[in-house]
Amino acid sequence: MADRKILLSESDLPRQWYNVQADLPKPMAPPLHPGTRQPIGPEALAPIFPMELIKQEVTPERWIEVPDPVREAYMIWRPSPLRRAIGLEKFLKTPARIYYKDESVSPAGSHKPNTAVPQAYYNKQAGVKRLSTETGAGQWGSALSFATNIFGLECKVYMVKASYDQKPYRRLLMEVWGASVVSSPSRDTEAGRKFLAEDADTPGSLGMAISEAVEDAAKRDDTKYALGSVLNHVLLHQTVIGLEAEKQLKLVDEKQPDVVIGCVGGGSNFAGIAFPFMPMKFKGKDITFLAVEPLACPTVSRGMFRYDFGDTAQMTPLLKMFTLGHTFVPAGIHAGGLRYHGMAPLVSHLCALGAIEARAYHQNPVFDAAVTFARTEGMVCAPETAHAIRCVIDEAIRCREEKKEACILFNYSGHGFFDLTAYDKYFSKDLEDYEYPAEKIAEAMKHVPVVE
Repeated sequence: MADRKILLSESDLPRQWYNVQADLPKPMAPPLHPGTRQPIGPEALAPIFPMELIKQEVTPERWIEVPDPVREAYMIWRPSPLRRAIGLEKFLKTPARIYYKDESVSPAGSHKPNTAVPQAYYNKQAGVKRLSTETGAGQWGSALSFATNIFGLECKVYMVKASYDQKPYRRLLMEVWGASVVSSPSRDTEAGRKFLAEDADTPGSLGMAISEAVEDAAKRDDTKYALGSVLNHVLLHQTVIGLEAEKQLKLVDEKQPDVVIGCVGGGSNFAGIAFPFMPMKFKGKDITFLAVEPLACPTVSRGMFRYDFGDTAQMTPLLKMFTLGHTFVPAGIHAGGLRYHGMAPLVSHLCALGAIEARAYHQNPVFDAAVTFARTEGMVCAPETAHAIRCVIDEAIRCREEKKEACILFNYSGHGFFDLTAYDKYFSKDLEDYEYPAEKIAEAMKHVPVVE
C-alpha cells in the first residue's frame, strides 16, 4: 500500500527560502509612488516595514537564509506532513496520485505562520514594539497574534467586518495570544471613519482593512505594518512549503508533480507550494499550475493586469497586478481569505506570462468538494482550501476519463474548525452562488489609475 503520510525530520527543515524572482523569464514591473507614478526605492517602504523585509522584497538573490530563531519557531510544527489522498483516489476511481501538503498542523491552523514568524522576528530585531495588520477570514490575524506572542510584540488586528461577525472564535483565538482585534472599518482610524460615513452598513473589505492598518503604522513611531499575502517577501517565506514537498515527493519516487494546485486570494499559499517547482517549468518540464479563486471575487479570471493600489484609501504604492479595482467591495462569501481585489504581483506576473492558469468556482460546488474530502480523507478544511480541493477533484476526474496517470499536488492551506457555521449553511441549502456582476467590475475599474 502507498504511504498515506510522508514525514521529514527537523534536520530536513529548509535553511533557505527560495526567491523565484531570480529565475523569472522576464522581470516584473516595479512598484510606483502613488503620487509621482515613478518607480520607488526601498526608502519609500521604510515607514511601514523594517529594512530586512524591504531587502527581501527587492533582492534578486535566489536563496535567502532562514535565521536560526525563525527555524527554532518553525520547529514547533514544521516540517509539515505530505499526505497521500488514498481515500479520495479510491472514491473517484482515478488513476491520478493525489498528494497534499498539510499546513493545518500549525498552531494557528493554516500556512500563515510561515511568514508571520519571520515578520515578527525581523521587526523585533529592528526595535519595533507593536505591529498592525488586517485580516480577512482570520487566519492571518491568528498567525500574526501567535508570532508576536513568541517575540514579545503588541499586535493590533483590523478584521474585515463580514468575517468579524461570521467567525467570533477566530477573534477569540487572536485575543488568547494577546492581540487587540477590532471590526473593520472601525472608528479607530481616519480611513475607517471615512468608510463608515460613506456606508454605515458596509461589510468591509481587505482593501479597507489594509488602509486602516497602514494608517495605524504610519502614525505611530513604535509600530510597523505586517501583511499576510501579496508582497514578494511574504511569498518568499511561504516557499518552505514547496521546498519540503519536493523532498517528500522524492521519498516516494515521484520525480515531479504533473499538476500543482492552490487557492488564491492574495496568492501566498499558492506561491508557497508552486514557486519551488517553477524552475522545472522554466526548463521545459510539463507541469500545470492552477490558481483557484471564487466567482464572487474573480481577480485573475475577470480582472485586468494593471497598476493599482493595494488598499481602498490609496495609501499604498501602485503595484502591477491582476485587479478588480481598489474600490471593489466583495460579497460576504465564507471564503473570507479569498475576498481581495488584487493578486500578488509575482503571481500576476506569472499568470500574464502563461505559466499559471486560473480557475474560478461558486460556493456550493466548493463545499460539495469539501464534504467529499472530509468523508473520504477525514479532514475538515477551510472554505478557502476547499476551492483547491474542488479543482483537484475535477482534475482527478479528468484523469479518469482520459485514462491518464498523473501526480497531483495541492496545498491543504488550513483546517475548517472555525468555519462550521459555513458548513451548517451549506447543509441547510442557505449558501448563495454569487457571481460578481460584470457591470460592477467595470465600475470599479474606472477608478483604477491610468499609468503610461
